[in-house]
Amino acid sequence: MRRVSAKFVPRLLTAEQKDDRVSICTDLREQAQNDPNFMSSVITRDESWVYRYDPETKQMSSQWKTASSPRPKKARQVNSNVKTMLIAFFDTDGLVHHEYIPRGQMVNKEFYKTVLQCLRDAVRRHHPEKWRSGNWILHHDNAPAHRAVTTNEFLAKYNIPSLPHPPYSPDLAPCDFFLFPQLKKTMKGRRFDDIEEVRANAKRKMRAITKSDFQRCFRQWQERWNKCIQAQGHYFEGDKTN
Repeated sequence: MRRVSAKFVPRLLTAEQKDDRVSICTDLREQAQNDPNFMSSVITRDESWVYRYDPETKQMSSQWKTASSPRPKKARQVNSNVKTMLIAFFDTDGLVHHEYIPRGQMVNKEFYKTVLQCLRDAVRRHHPEKWRSGNWILHHDNAPAHRAVTTNEFLAKYNIPSLPHPPYSPDLAPCDFFLFPQLKKTMKGRRFDDIEEVRANAKRKMRAITKSDFQRCFRQWQERWNKCIQAQGHYFEGDKTN
């Protein structure tokens, strides 16, 4: 017997939710195996808060000390109340479109339609080959605005197919396991003067992520489908594998 700490997970999944995770990952894996251009056609998106001040993690603030030196101490700090919500879209080539939600604006179905229109404009300007062929697929999560009838009507009107995403699955969302952690890691421990500086810095950091990094992210996404299937739908991050 040994004492084991609990593993924190986004949600205690039901059997049906675990089955959904396996089913969706299996379908996505089959599409990727059957179509060599599948992954390059996907544009994935999500949103996240970006803070004026985001404290360093314990690991980031660690110091080299001798065995006899006292352990360093640091006051506990919290995220700044000054923050802005970032929406980002990217594919295997890099960032496709990003914008910030105006203060006080709810991400409802009407606002999300304007975001999708901005995405179409960005694809037309920056990815003319995708625009001409219409060969791109949207991947987003199950937020109410994404599942709204008006959103589905908009996607159908412009012939934009979308990929399914299992609920409560940030471990299967590229923005959550790649883009936002990579972006926020570079911003932790820094204090910005105002929201405009936060936004400018975030844009600069996202633009600095290389094409090879984005391509590696999509390969990791495929690996996560396999891990989810092997774990029978359970969350797999932090688990030891043989």
